[in-house]
Amino acid sequence: MNYNFTSDQLSLRDMTRNFVEQEVMPIAAEYDVKGEFPMEAFKKAADLGLTCLDLPEEWGGAGVDLLTTALIREELSRGDAGFSSAVGACGLGFKPIAFGGSDYQKRKYADVVTGGGLLALGLTEPNAGSDVANNKTTAVKQGDKYVLNGRKCFITNAPVADIITIFAITDPEAGAKGFSMFMVEKGTPGLSTPNHENKMGIRCSTTSDVVLEDCVIPAENLIGREGDGFKLVMATLAKGRVCAGASALGVAQCALEHALKYAQQRIQKGKPIYKHQLIQGKIADMGMQLEAARQLVWRAAMAFDANAADTDKLASMCKCFAGDMVVKVTSEAIQILGGYGYSRDYPVEKLYRDAKVFQLFEGTNEIQRTIIAGSMIREYKI
Repeated sequence: MNYNFTSDQLSLRDMTRNFVEQEVMPIAAEYDVKGEFPMEAFKKAADLGLTCLDLPEEWGGAGVDLLTTALIREELSRGDAGFSSAVGACGLGFKPIAFGGSDYQKRKYADVVTGGGLLALGLTEPNAGSDVANNKTTAVKQGDKYVLNGRKCFITNAPVADIITIFAITDPEAGAKGFSMFMVEKGTPGLSTPNHENKMGIRCSTTSDVVLEDCVIPAENLIGREGDGFKLVMATLAKGRVCAGASALGVAQCALEHALKYAQQRIQKGKPIYKHQLIQGKIADMGMQLEAARQLVWRAAMAFDANAADTDKLASMCKCFAGDMVVKVTSEAIQILGGYGYSRDYPVEKLYRDAKVFQLFEGTNEIQRTIIAGSMIREYKI
């Protein structure tokens, strides 16, 4: 693979790194404890064009490819995975519009994002996590309007989102072809976001239920056509998994940096602990696992950018591998720091808490393995 990044890509990466070190890292521990969303920092990220990276330039966005997005998401997560998740959720909310929306809808989303607003994707339900086709939220057309009823859960950005993209049933008899996507704006009667989640990690991203009770929206808020929903959400999740993998890299990179620094400062038996072979083995394994995951994330991103045929498989591979990797690397970082690693006075325990979600969201790693195996069987079917 050709990883000769352009000067523009490197400039965007470096700009993001500087932003993170100046604006995100200094507040990460505070907002983790409070479990609050750092709106001021988000506004600054929006001013830099970081909150919806694939918004086309003609709509005021950066319009970057997925590989560039992966580089930026890694840097954002190196600062704080929750902050990166909030930024990423804006991209997830926009992607169905990017794939199937009208110019009017794209402009609507663009105005929100370029103005410093937030987006969300309303997909997961209490009984429909990885089983997307089991969603029960309904959208019934009545004249020139749709009436939505249902409940979503674990929706990132929901309480602060200006627009939520909702996945709902329009034809109960049509199976996967009976789902559609809709734009629901903040303040719409019948829309509420109760039950704020008190999460283990990524605590500065705000997560809640989305409740729709006779929520009436204009028919023009239908994204694409009726029946396009399943197709749109699958395309959204595939690219989202690459971004999730990239975010896992940032958390692991941060943990490795802390472990390397500590291993050179901590003296045991008259020498820095990095000179002990058992610590060297841990450091080497952490570095190898991180680099292997990074190569797989970049490989998947480049496949999407080249419109390759195996993108879904690669997206699942990079998300799953990176998700497992970040849990291992952050765990080993705690082990290297010993008792200090277990203390909130040091940042690695937070990184470990943040890491676990990468095995869960964007489809659990168990589901990713099912997708990967299915793709492999189809490719090599006898």
